[in-house]
Amino acid sequence: MRSYRSVFISDVHLGTADCQADYLLDFLTRVRCETLYLVGDIIDLIAMQRRVHFPAAHQAVIHKFIELAASGTRVVYVPGNHDDFLRRFCGQTIAGIELHDKIVHRTADGRRFMVCHGDQFDQVVRCSPLMLLVGDRAHGLLLRLNRWFNAWRRLKGKPYWSLAAWVKSRIGKARTFIRRFELAALTVAEKGNYDGFICGHIHSAGFLRSEEGLYCNDGDWVEHCTALVEQDNGKLELLHWSETPAVLAVEPDAPHPDVCGDARPVLDSLPTGFVEQVNRLAS
Repeated sequence: MRSYRSVFISDVHLGTADCQADYLLDFLTRVRCETLYLVGDIIDLIAMQRRVHFPAAHQAVIHKFIELAASGTRVVYVPGNHDDFLRRFCGQTIAGIELHDKIVHRTADGRRFMVCHGDQFDQVVRCSPLMLLVGDRAHGLLLRLNRWFNAWRRLKGKPYWSLAAWVKSRIGKARTFIRRFELAALTVAEKGNYDGFICGHIHSAGFLRSEEGLYCNDGDWVEHCTALVEQDNGKLELLHWSETPAVLAVEPDAPHPDVCGDARPVLDSLPTGFVEQVNRLAS
């Protein structure tokens, strides 16, 4: 059993065939924490409008969240764009689970992080409607290939390996999209005088430190099977969890040279209303 002060997961997409519910259920069973943050797109209500795929493992994950809340773990649900319907219940507690549109997390070493799903930055990392449509369809095909590929690997006794993540990591436009997203989150954190920003949304787990803040993305449970965890001393790590759990990364001590000084790209727009909301939470 592993113990952490806080755990952050997002982009589970329960209700879809690509959700890695078995790995997540194993993770939730073998990990203990004081606070569990569900950082959006836990249930894919958009996909379920077209087709519902909700087997026993998906139901077990929901029951596990409720069980953890009942047993003393603080469970905080911050909805995303695929479970946007739940945002109307923010400010309420349902089945012991708190719902918040965004929330401030304070680490054991006193740092303050803004926590939200991350879809608020979609307008900053702009794509045309055509690119969104083509990208969504291509992504769906890639996930199906990933599912078939890993079914074959299991038959061969091999551990999970994300074909989808490998392909996306080699697409230049995807890397550009991710960097603009990271910069948007860092900029909002810095403007709000936070120490960092924790989110999901883009299915790309990672850290990025600037001179003034730390960006953290907890990844997903569709392609990568990752979680962000806080140790008792406040330090943050990224975990991968499948047949072979592993620490993927620890928070960097030094700023990344690409986002410091004159090397840092300038964003030409930010979601103004969202920045104002974040600043109000900071005050």
